Amino acid sequence: MVADPVALQVAAELFPNGISRYAVGGLLVGLGAVVIYVGTGIPAGASTFLESTLSYVSEQSRFQQYVASRDWRVVFTLGIILGALAFAATIQSGVITTALYEPGTTGELYEVGGVTLWTTDVQAWRLLVGGVFVGIGTRIGKGCTSGHGVCGVGSASKTSLVGVLTFLTVAIVTAQTVAALGVSP
Repeated sequence: MVADPVALQVAAELFPNGISRYAVGGLLVGLGAVVIYVGTGIPAGASTFLESTLSYVSEQSRFQQYVASRDWRVVFTLGIILGALAFAATIQSGVITTALYEPGTTGELYEVGGVTLWTTDVQAWRLLVGGVFVGIGTRIGKGCTSGHGVCGVGSASKTSLVGVLTFLTVAIVTAQTVAALGVSP
């Protein structure tokens, strides 16, 4: 069967840097979520990390609901951080080369102890404001974007489907509005 050339052209326009890196990344994230769920019975997600970590120092009932899973949540979050450091130490630093990786066009690469790190050009106050909005949205939406997107959609949750559609719509409208206003990092 031959692929529809129109569909390929549309895909090429949506992914000007190719689709392979996104497909491989998506498969790895999905595989990780499956492994975590099969191994622990807990849907992967990092949005409750702060509350679950506060259960170590607070006796409030709000935080105590996470006592049974708080150790796992700390390990999960440390895994995210260590994964990023492993990426920086291997692929981003050039120790391992792959056609799937291209350095970003915004921000700066620099080296610390032989490890190539990246900093964004986005101003700190914008990151802070964005983080506050994400935090508020996560609490209102009862989960983070990745939790709903990977685990919720993967389990056919109607709430997650609506949540992901809302996230994507707001993100696209916001990005287009910001771009139209000429805002740059």
